[in-house]
Amino acid sequence: MYDEFLSVSVCDYADALPRSQFIHYDIHSLWQPVPRIAGPAFTVKCEPGDHLMLHAAIYRANPGDIIVAQADDMYALAGGNVCAIAQQRGVAGFIIDGVIRDVQEVREMEFPVFARGVCPKPGAKKVLSPLNQPVECGGVTVNPGDIIVADEEGIAVIPLADAASVLDIAKKRNEKDSSVSLAQWQDDHLEKVESILTKLGFKE
Repeated sequence: MYDEFLSVSVCDYADALPRSQFIHYDIHSLWQPVPRIAGPAFTVKCEPGDHLMLHAAIYRANPGDIIVAQADDMYALAGGNVCAIAQQRGVAGFIIDGVIRDVQEVREMEFPVFARGVCPKPGAKKVLSPLNQPVECGGVTVNPGDIIVADEEGIAVIPLADAASVLDIAKKRNEKDSSVSLAQWQDDHLEKVESILTKLGFKE
C-alpha cells in the first residue's frame, strides 16, 4: 500500500492537501541525496531534555513505520547506534522535531533522518510518556497511522482517512505536469499571470 505513495513527489501532494499538512521546512533531511520515504507514522513524544521514549520506540515500531517525534532542540534525541538499530529493524526513517548527533555515521549508513539539526549533547532517559498518541511536529498534528511522505522537497502528513483521495489527486497532478511541454506550460502560465495582473490593476 505505502509504496504507491512513493510514486510522486511531496510537491504533487501540495495540490491534494491543505498547507497545514506540511511539516515546517526547518525540519529537513540531514544528508543528501535522501531517498523518498513513505509509511505510517509511529508517534513519540519526548519531554524536554529526555530521549527515553524514542529509544523505546525503535523496538516497538513495525517494519516500514516512520517514527515521528515531538521533542526539543537542546539535546540530541538519537545517535548513530540508535539509527543503526532502527534501520536493522526495518524502520523507514525518523522525522524529528528536534536534533540528533553522529550525523556522519547516519549519512554513511544512509538512514533517512529529517530533523532540525545536530547537537553533540545527549539527552537523558528519565521521563515516561505514552507512545502512539497525537504529537506536534513542525507545526502539524500527526496522528498514529497517518501516512508520512518525505523527500528533498519536504514532508507531507496525509490523514489516513483521506489517503486514497489524496493519492489519486497527487497522481493526476503528476500525470498532468508530465504531459505538458514547457512551451505549453509557458503559454498557460503567461496567460494566467497577465490575467491576474490586469484584474489587480497593474500598470507598466
